[in-house]
Amino acid sequence: MSKPASSPASEAPAEARGPAARLPRGFADRGPADIAATERMLAAIREVYELYGFEAVETPFVEYTDALGKFLPDQDRPNEGVFSFQDDDDQWLSLRYDLTAPLARYVAENFDRLPKPYRSYRCGWVFRNEKPGPGRFRQFMQFDADTVGAPSVAADAEICMMAADTLEKVGVARGDYAVKVNNRKVLDGVMEVIGLAGDEHAARRLIVLRAVDKLDKVGPEGVRDLLGAGRMDPSGDFTKGAGLGPDQIERVLAFTAAGAGDVARTFDNLRAVVAGSAQGLAGVDELAEIAALVAAAGYDDGRVVIDPSVVRGLEYYTGPVYEAELTFEVKDEDGRPVRFGSVAGGGRYDGLVSRFRGEPVPATGFSIGVSRLLAALKVLGKVGAEKTVGPVVVLVMDRDRAADYQRLVATLRSAGIRAEMYLGGAGMKPQMKYADRRGSVCVVIQGSDEKVRGEVQIKDLILGAALSSAPDREAYLKAQAEAQFAVPESDLVAAVRKVLARHG
Repeated sequence: MSKPASSPASEAPAEARGPAARLPRGFADRGPADIAATERMLAAIREVYELYGFEAVETPFVEYTDALGKFLPDQDRPNEGVFSFQDDDDQWLSLRYDLTAPLARYVAENFDRLPKPYRSYRCGWVFRNEKPGPGRFRQFMQFDADTVGAPSVAADAEICMMAADTLEKVGVARGDYAVKVNNRKVLDGVMEVIGLAGDEHAARRLIVLRAVDKLDKVGPEGVRDLLGAGRMDPSGDFTKGAGLGPDQIERVLAFTAAGAGDVARTFDNLRAVVAGSAQGLAGVDELAEIAALVAAAGYDDGRVVIDPSVVRGLEYYTGPVYEAELTFEVKDEDGRPVRFGSVAGGGRYDGLVSRFRGEPVPATGFSIGVSRLLAALKVLGKVGAEKTVGPVVVLVMDRDRAADYQRLVATLRSAGIRAEMYLGGAGMKPQMKYADRRGSVCVVIQGSDEKVRGEVQIKDLILGAALSSAPDREAYLKAQAEAQFAVPESDLVAAVRKVLARHG
């Protein structure tokens, strides 16, 4: 085997320092293993969505700012909550905040040519101009499915069942999750019977619903404090309460405790809580219809459950709301049991498309938090455990024979084998280190001696790394013969395939 060509080491001339290489806060880089794991998970989700008859659509990252609607606190200069800029026509544009508002714009713009109901799914990045924190990013991925033009809650029931199927498809076992369903009309009915209906009470309603949303964290007594004067948390921080009276507080707490083991009893409890509110009773009837549809399909075995404590999208949804929650426990850094909680959610938003058309357009859908679900699957060992396998690397032993090496690479690629020619300027040892860092299973070597004989050397990097653990000389020599061997150039593809198959 001839010696590889190498270039003399040299020190690069000192240059003035440029800007610091630093990642913006709230954003994250992703490596090949994370990308591969994400793609596998997305493929599984896509398979379920398409099984249910949903079709793909893609909207751009950028929308006119006014199309995003109620997310924007300042239409004249929308610099809070979203990333916005002006184009050369002085029009305000924004990076999309979620995937639902762009869908509403797309449906409204193409309303006459789309089939109704219109069933679609979308996957992509969304952006929030918010303060980042642990697990809270300014850019993250969502995977949505929506049905537009279906007024029946049968569409909501179907999406809840699809959410259950999706979680199982990606690897979450039955019993480790629940799709929990509530109804915004029931929540509004509670607000009505305690005297908080109307625009003038919007701020207090928000405080009440946020208090209900904290039930899992602070318990019933903590919610009672938040509904009343306020609550002091263990750190000493005080949260001002909604200022409700005793009777109002008891009615809200009765609502949070309405869930029972028997679904019929749950509905009786809810009807008692919202008695006197036509809207609230209509919401209970819708939940009962969803429960019947879910039971008919066999999903009432804990996969889809009615849960009055679900509060989400306080100003966004108009009917049923649902969350897909992971129920298995993991340990935090201090060994304490914690739950992942919600990884997906959605509901009915009948007012969003009508903003553009001036007529009622019913719609419902849900969104999966891709990064959060992927993190849960990693804990379960469903993704990310395997190492990414790199390409076969053809080493460059003689710089003036680049065409020969490129021909070897082309032979491997034409056989469907990932391969590359080393394009750096280093010698053999750095080339081997490069292949190892790439996660390559094997390298192909052809010096001038091998070229004359019409051969190539195949070096199995995995077996080579294990040579030192051979129990005796005989085992060592056997492993060495398998770790590096010569074959005729015409047998290159077969030999490489043999090594790749050896390691799965």
